[in-house]
Amino acid sequence: QVQLVESGGGLVQAGGSLRLSCAASGGTFKNYGLAWFRQGPGKERSFVAAIHWSEPTTYYADSVKGRFTISRDNAKNTMHLQMNSLKPEDTAVYFCAGGFGTYGIRPQFYLDWGQGTQVTVSS
Repeated sequence: QVQLVESGGGLVQAGGSLRLSCAASGGTFKNYGLAWFRQGPGKERSFVAAIHWSEPTTYYADSVKGRFTISRDNAKNTMHLQMNSLKPEDTAVYFCAGGFGTYGIRPQFYLDWGQGTQVTVSS
């Protein structure tokens, strides 16, 4: 099983930027799909962005499209989420998720999860 560890969360003012990272260990990154989910206060966990394991294919939730960019470095077993133009409604715990042969928006598709990193956007 692959272990995932997120980092890069913090407190930022509205309009600011943050870059989240997800480091994977304990397995190969080959054929390993990755995604970001988030869970805001009192809300269910929701999809943010996904990236295919081999193709330069990405998919975003409408709420973050044009502001967030997901990327991965297979040589370093890392994934990133560049978040720009942050809004207070982006405040949430952000989770890195992964799974072999997985690419999609449903959390049930992903077997491995990180512990989450808090992102707080002040108005």
